[in-house]
Amino acid sequence: MSRRVVVTGMGAITPIGLSVDEFWAGVKEQKLGFGFITKFDTTDYKCKIAAEVKGFEGKNFMDPKAAKRMELFSQYAVAATKEAIEDSGIDMEKEDPYRFGVSVGCGIGSLQIVEETYAKILDKGPSRVKPLAVPMMISNMAAGNVSIQFGLKGKSIDVVTACATGTNSIGEAFRSIQYGEVDIMAAGGTESCISQVGVAGFSALTALTSSEDPNRCSIPFDKDRSGFVMGEGAAVVILEELEHAKARGAKIYGEVVGYGCTSDAYHITSPAEDGSGAANAMLAAVKDADVAPEEITYINAHGTSTHHNDLFETRAIKLAFGDHAKNIKINSTKSMVGHLLGAAGAIEFITCVKELEEGYIHPTVGLNEPGEECDLDYCKEPVTGDFKYALSNSLGFGGHNASILVKKYED
Repeated sequence: MSRRVVVTGMGAITPIGLSVDEFWAGVKEQKLGFGFITKFDTTDYKCKIAAEVKGFEGKNFMDPKAAKRMELFSQYAVAATKEAIEDSGIDMEKEDPYRFGVSVGCGIGSLQIVEETYAKILDKGPSRVKPLAVPMMISNMAAGNVSIQFGLKGKSIDVVTACATGTNSIGEAFRSIQYGEVDIMAAGGTESCISQVGVAGFSALTALTSSEDPNRCSIPFDKDRSGFVMGEGAAVVILEELEHAKARGAKIYGEVVGYGCTSDAYHITSPAEDGSGAANAMLAAVKDADVAPEEITYINAHGTSTHHNDLFETRAIKLAFGDHAKNIKINSTKSMVGHLLGAAGAIEFITCVKELEEGYIHPTVGLNEPGEECDLDYCKEPVTGDFKYALSNSLGFGGHNASILVKKYED
């Protein structure tokens, strides 16, 4: 029999708050994290808006010397993990570090170090490249630095599935605990690539919004949506085997009960047009939890605000749930924080946990008139009530589909 897995700690660094409490307060205020890019001169760039993290300094969350050896994506991950571990109340002196693992993914790593290193090679030659250029650049260093900073010696992995990274990271941590490889996992995602290469590259794909209005730039499912807004930040949760959590008197926020993954095997950037890949991932998560599809009444959508994603995800929900789809409340957290790429699924997971805990489903902010075929209930207004399950979707370039099912905790 597989072991039950619960959430006992949460941490977040986001465009609308540098902690879970700040983030959640921002969500309930319908705060928008969008503004004009300050990290570089966007004069020659088509996209000029992003969801930047404001006021973050690594030295406030870790040793300043350690922070200097990390790029922002790693600093964000360490900061979010610090909050999550403290929130969980875990005493590391009482834990076997080999039973405490890490599954913190990053979709891209540091594009900034790539830019800086290439410029230095051109300007001063290859001998002047920083000795730590590669360790600061590669995406697994978020997990590596989390492990080092907190002495976590169990399984340590970096799942890279583009925009599905955060959800896959939490899902794989869930499986690791179910299977008995570890008792506790720090799991989530991180990203910081609001940079010249990042913005120019996604713009060339016509994936980023063309809007220059911070109030109307990330508007999932709306007829005027024109692309996603690049965000940054990190979210990390502590997943724990239920009996282990109960034995130490932990506060339990919720339970992870299902996880499903598929691949579209269709196109490098577009989801399958009929939504079949995402539909099967959702159904796999529901089946994994041994739940009837009709019991799902809320979905936190991937909801990027791109034409294709929102249309095809809507089709996927209809394909998975049939006539019941019209009874499901659907929202997109990206309407407030933009698309955190490798961290998106993780911050949306935390959103789901908080929503179940408080019986509050946030609106899809900025949704005025749904687009063509977007005819489900996308929560124009907040919804209150008793929700038992939250299904969170993430869809990544390359055709990666991941869905994770969270349940309100019942002993």
